[in-house]
Parts: sequence; C-alpha cells; structure tokens
Amino acid sequence: MAHLLSDPEALRRPGEKQFELSGWIDTAPFEDLVGLAIQTAADGRAVLSMPFTVKLAQGGGVVHGGALTTLADTAVAIAIKTLLPPGTIFATIELSIRFLAPAREGQLTATAQVNGPQGRTFHGEAVVVDDEGREVALFTSVFRVARGQGFGE
Repeated sequence: MAHLLSDPEALRRPGEKQFELSGWIDTAPFEDLVGLAIQTAADGRAVLSMPFTVKLAQGGGVVHGGALTTLADTAVAIAIKTLLPPGTIFATIELSIRFLAPAREGQLTATAQVNGPQGRTFHGEAVVVDDEGREVALFTSVFRVARGQGFGE
C-alpha cells in the first residue's frame, strides 16, 4: 500500500487506500502531523498527549482551539476503538468543547472515557490539562458506528 505522505499519486488511483495505520489503535496522518501520541488506551479509556509548538499557536501565542479539539476528539476516538472490533467504521457526529484556560507551552494531555454503545452510539468525554495539571478544556462528543456492522440499527 502506498502511504499518502510518501506517494501523493495514491490520491489519483481509484480504489487504492491512501494509507494504512500501523494497527487498529493508532494515530492517523493528520494526528501525526500535529504531534499526537497515545499514552494509554484500554477498556473505554485513553490518554493522549500533544506538545505545544509554535505551528499549533493562534495569533495571540496560545495553542489554537482547533488543535485542542483535535487532541480531545482523537482521545475519545481511541477510547472507543478499545471497545470495537478492528476495522469498525465510526465517526464523530456531534461535539462540544469549553475552553477554560490558555496554554502557551509544554505538553497537553487529554484523558478520555466513553459510554456505550447504546445501539450504534457512543458518548465520550475528555479533559485536557497542561503540564501543571491545570484544566485547559472540557470536551463532550457523540460518535456513531456506521450501519451494517452488527450494532443495533
């Protein structure tokens, strides 16, 4: 399989996957781009981290809200993956994030847990903290498993 980052022509080949993850519980190319790392993942819980870098800052010099949302959303997705068979297709269908404090440096950590499934639906929560344990953001989300995969329709 071609890897999109090393073979941009893979986008033009019909039917060919653009990339493959190393394993079911792994980060995708975008998540690698922003520096996400999985610390732990098991039993409907996950802890992911992301370093503050200037490229993730908004104009005021603090981490961009989109980067924090990516960290939290991915932490919930990884927590869900710990409960699903490999290859299950699912996606975020709703999310909410409340920004509590600016992050200007260091490592950010998201701790996520999920409830479900209830039919095809999972509800997730994540708390993002900075190096000093200060809460930076609170995140909630709803994920849905695609139809036809053995979950209650």
